[in-house]
Amino acid sequence: MKKIIFFLLAGATLAATALITGCTQKQVEVKKVQEFEDRVFVVNIVHDSLKLKAYLNYHKQVWPQVEAGFKKAGYRKIVLYRYDYLLVMKITVPVGADLGEMGKLAEASDPRCAAWNKLMNTYQQGVQGTLPGQTWVEAKPFYQFSRP
Repeated sequence: MKKIIFFLLAGATLAATALITGCTQKQVEVKKVQEFEDRVFVVNIVHDSLKLKAYLNYHKQVWPQVEAGFKKAGYRKIVLYRYDYLLVMKITVPVGADLGEMGKLAEASDPRCAAWNKLMNTYQQGVQGTLPGQTWVEAKPFYQFSRP
């Protein structure tokens, strides 16, 4: 009888130890770190002060559906810069991202996204050297300084 009680107690102790150990062990979650890259684009605003003013005003209150579309498509960050009628856009996207597909995904997320792009296109014109009807073009880096 003593042997049976000993084995029962030993078994219960092992079970309790396993339960406690299992509850206190940290679960390690392995996440793949996604890498991002910056890409830069340029466009001109139609040379008309009223159009420029309207374009800038629209960007003071970008439609919420547009920004939701950016998020859904995978854009990490979008920054616009301006000098006179020249605009520069820096986007942060996953490395190797297909920007055409990202744009389609953003526009498909809400009809207001496509409407926004169509509206903004009426204010934009390509920089010198672009094809007819082409607006935003990618500017490729040719120099970089980095400090360790």
